[in-house]
Amino acid sequence: MPISTRLTTTLQIRVPIIQGGMQWIGLSPLAAAVSNAGGLGILTALTQPSPAHLASEIAATRALTPHPFGVNITLLPALNPPDYIAYAQTIIDAGVRIVETAGNSPGPVIKLLKEAGCVVIHKCTTIRHARAAVKLGVDFLSIDGFECAGHVGESDITNFILLGRARQVFGDTPFVASGGFADGEGLAAALALGAEGINMGTRFMCTIEAPIHTNVKRAIVEAGEGDTELVLRSFRNTTRLYGNRVARQAVGIEREKGKDVVFEDVRELVSGVRGRRVFESGDVEEGVWTAGQVIGLIHDIPSCAELVARIEREAEEAVGRVEALISKGEDKEGRGKKVGDNVNNPQAEVWAIGKSKL
Repeated sequence: MPISTRLTTTLQIRVPIIQGGMQWIGLSPLAAAVSNAGGLGILTALTQPSPAHLASEIAATRALTPHPFGVNITLLPALNPPDYIAYAQTIIDAGVRIVETAGNSPGPVIKLLKEAGCVVIHKCTTIRHARAAVKLGVDFLSIDGFECAGHVGESDITNFILLGRARQVFGDTPFVASGGFADGEGLAAALALGAEGINMGTRFMCTIEAPIHTNVKRAIVEAGEGDTELVLRSFRNTTRLYGNRVARQAVGIEREKGKDVVFEDVRELVSGVRGRRVFESGDVEEGVWTAGQVIGLIHDIPSCAELVARIEREAEEAVGRVEALISKGEDKEGRGKKVGDNVNNPQAEVWAIGKSKL
């Protein structure tokens, strides 16, 4: 049975799963495969060296799928920032009407996109930033927990808390859950916490269609949930990376130098150019690359179609298991009795605060 949420109805997709924007990875083969599977594929605008190249990549994606797809624009601090407005205008001119935004000071970009009738999904790592995005008129929030890959923010709040707070705070603005999702149980949990769907990055890296070297995918399969590192904490630009030699070296420099560390100390280690070479060469130790703690849940390299279908099936099964736990008949033994009732709970005096007899 299809899972219908505000995300699926608004975006006209079958399954409430978004493939998050990923630098060097969000290209037409992956985005189209996710959309063809029933989710929402996302191109990454800044993977393209110019707006003209982005227009070509959008056209290439259209040739591969008749289904909706989106484009990600991430605004990050830079000495020579890209022309974000030009990228946004290219998206509009190409007829794409779903955009994932993230990063600093997105106001002008969001304003342009909304005036063109785009659906904007803005990624946030804090409730404070989410409130600001709502004021800018975004259609969906993408609530990004500390488990996520890439930029995790500086608050270190995981998704069980962050999603719960989003549910409490944003009654009218729908949100999706991002960070730590790889399977149907995760999707079911996100829906139970009030999300309209999930956003997955690392899980989609480890699919047949992901345009990266097989060695990277194998490294993800072999890794555990503890095999990531947080770099650039000293610069309040905390980023979760796969825990390879280069990432550990950068973390070591930050710890050793403490308050005296400057970006030049780690610049060469965290170079994006080196990271891109990892995806091309397959040498997973050559540079830094992003991966979320969810790597501990990833054990295979399926096609996007297989993955999305499996998640959909697992989510339905998970919901069914929970429904089976809810009594639909008369009260079972123990229902309706007070927690402190010793007949109901012989250990009540042990567990009750101030009454331990141990």
